[in-house]
Amino acid sequence: MTSTRVTVIGGGLAGVEAAWQLAQRGIDVDLFEMRPVRATEAHQTDQLAELVCSNSFRNASLETAVGLLKEEMRRLGSLTMAVAEQTRVPAGAALAVDRERFAEELTRTIEREPRIRLRREEATALPEDGITIVATGPLTSPGLSQALERVLGQDHLYFYDAIAPIVTADSIDMDIAYRASRYGKGGDDYINCPFERDGYYAFVDAIVRAEKLPARQFERTVYFEGCMPIEEMARRGPDTLAFGPMRPVGLINPRTGGRPHAVVQLRQDNTAGTLYNIVGFQTKMTYPEQRRVFRTVPGLEKAEFVRLGSLHRNTFVNSPALLQPTLQLRAAPNVFLAGQLVGVEGYVESAAAGLLAGMNAARLVGGAPLLVPPVATAHGALLAYVTDRTRKSFQPMNANYGLFPPLERRMRGREKKLALAARALSVFDGWTKAHDLAPENADVSSPAASTPSAS
Repeated sequence: MTSTRVTVIGGGLAGVEAAWQLAQRGIDVDLFEMRPVRATEAHQTDQLAELVCSNSFRNASLETAVGLLKEEMRRLGSLTMAVAEQTRVPAGAALAVDRERFAEELTRTIEREPRIRLRREEATALPEDGITIVATGPLTSPGLSQALERVLGQDHLYFYDAIAPIVTADSIDMDIAYRASRYGKGGDDYINCPFERDGYYAFVDAIVRAEKLPARQFERTVYFEGCMPIEEMARRGPDTLAFGPMRPVGLINPRTGGRPHAVVQLRQDNTAGTLYNIVGFQTKMTYPEQRRVFRTVPGLEKAEFVRLGSLHRNTFVNSPALLQPTLQLRAAPNVFLAGQLVGVEGYVESAAAGLLAGMNAARLVGGAPLLVPPVATAHGALLAYVTDRTRKSFQPMNANYGLFPPLERRMRGREKKLALAARALSVFDGWTKAHDLAPENADVSSPAASTPSAS
């Protein structure tokens, strides 16, 4: 290598986490972010790590693999988790953040880190020498996509992701809607709009009949099951939504004492509680149709939309064929890929991949052996999935306990999940101790970053 300065391309969660991990290990970084020079279909600001949903980090408990993944990240000194904790808003069992505060605080932290040089320009090619981390995420620009294709020797895979609408809190009719969390867990952080049977089927019919934005002719629509547009679910059958995002189980209406046929749930989207996200209502309906259809939801007749749903192309590579478990390209070991580009689905998973890429890039600079987390951990299980060379058909994946090796003793349900989490943390702590990876070995003492306690 002719330079020890590492290039990180992409200012989303993965790129920012990678740059931070490098800087805390004494390595200078050039962090490229093309916004505001070049906009994307999904972003609205020029802040680093802009989120499209307050609940992007999802469940915070160890009963879920994503909750475990967050705890492992904290134990590695994750900047993402530290700033998320500082900007947290109420959301029951979930880790939700004030999206604007989160991006602003994280951007300020990166800007004042002396070892990180933030370059507001589009990278259209990979550096010819040195070490590079590509973390451009699902919205990789055409220029860089072409550069990657030349290195990878094959076209990208892709799927579609959709964004749910946001309404103002004071435009929700609370004489109809009511506050409750499912089965009373986590307080009354959710607002529920109840449907009776006939109203529900009329609503489903309106969704199916609504005008949609067409896909571009040259793009084949491949949806990710974890972020399916509402109309695609509705087309699968009239009862699909009632057993999916509109499931009423555990949400008794206090006014009637009974359970609605279906509910639309809204989740707080900012600290002030003035904005609410319509949970699970990702859509590609046209904007006028969204306003018309969603205002037929009981309690949303006068809804004020501050953001409507949208659809954008997400890009990812065939990681099992291209990537080593260290996140290096097999064909170019000085190039690392991270984030959603490698086929991990979700903001937490993307940040975790960025953390590992940054850690390994630092070790490559220092001549130390590169590391792969044990497969019994959340990080290791996810990496094992995206780099499994025996996989013939590859699609993005969230962290989930189905990826973990089985336990020695047969268990089910909550007991099994907590046992998997306990085993993972024990293995993870042993791994970090063996390789001297504890967060106290990296300086995360920035005013914006302090390692929070476990959820």
